[in-house]
Amino acid sequence: MNRFADTTLGDAILRDVTLRDGLQLTGKLLPTEQKIQAVRELLRLGVPAIELGSMARPDLVPTMANTLEVVQALTPEELEKCWIWVATPGHVAKASAAGARNFQYCLSASDSHNKANIGRTTDESLAALPEAVGYARAVNGQIQLCIATSFTCPFEGYVPEERILAIANDPRAEGTTDIVICDTLGQAVPAQVSRLIARVRDESPARRIVYHGHDTWGLGVANTLAAIQAGAAMVDGALGGLGGCPFAPGASGNTSSEDILFATRPGWLTPGTFGELVVLSEKLLAELGEPNRSKSAQGARSRAAAFDWVIPSATAGGN
Repeated sequence: MNRFADTTLGDAILRDVTLRDGLQLTGKLLPTEQKIQAVRELLRLGVPAIELGSMARPDLVPTMANTLEVVQALTPEELEKCWIWVATPGHVAKASAAGARNFQYCLSASDSHNKANIGRTTDESLAALPEAVGYARAVNGQIQLCIATSFTCPFEGYVPEERILAIANDPRAEGTTDIVICDTLGQAVPAQVSRLIARVRDESPARRIVYHGHDTWGLGVANTLAAIQAGAAMVDGALGGLGGCPFAPGASGNTSSEDILFATRPGWLTPGTFGELVVLSEKLLAELGEPNRSKSAQGARSRAAAFDWVIPSATAGGN
């Protein structure tokens, strides 16, 4: 048994979304080969799931322009652990033709954000969902129902829990394997997250629950832990806390993958693996010219030599 693991939070797994949500607000398109290398490095280190890109229009989200090239370069075994963001049946058809098998079908709980993000009402997105499910099933794939702005909307304010439950129970979502609850603006607090996740668990069809949080107001890790304790089986994070939604004013970076991993200590994570993940994150952020918002990554570079999670090279020669 890994002596560094803490299993008190159950078997929730991390999905790293650096290459999709993480890159959305950056101004630089990473080359295809660099994205492929990042996917393979994350998988090698033990990260169990990855969101590798988006089918969003390249003119609107330029950093996603080479997503299908990344999909085409990966093996079927690698793609089994990778997810792709989609918003229309056509997206699923194109992505599945390239080899993708795991799809995150996203819509917003608020019409205002759905129109800004996807160009249609929430009901129109729901109406198209059965066709998207059909395309996913045709390739033996999985498709998630992803509900953005599950807590607050940048245009409408608070989103009622009943709105989320209505979408979760909509018969047009039949066939989705997971449901993703998103704190798009990072404005929720742990009690809200616990309550909504528990209600989705208890009051909607049985599906795996995924929590997608942001750290805008400093509660990313706290909210993620609350989601896990309430029943979330997968949680999203991005290296260095990178990212945010370009169509949601006030949204900043995702909850840091490093911080989530340091807090949850999954069985595959060791201090050595964690150190490699920090180095990978630092290199990627330097390439993008982005700051590192991860507190755990900063801690790993401290001089606390007696602490296992500090990267050894950072303590060499220290006093």
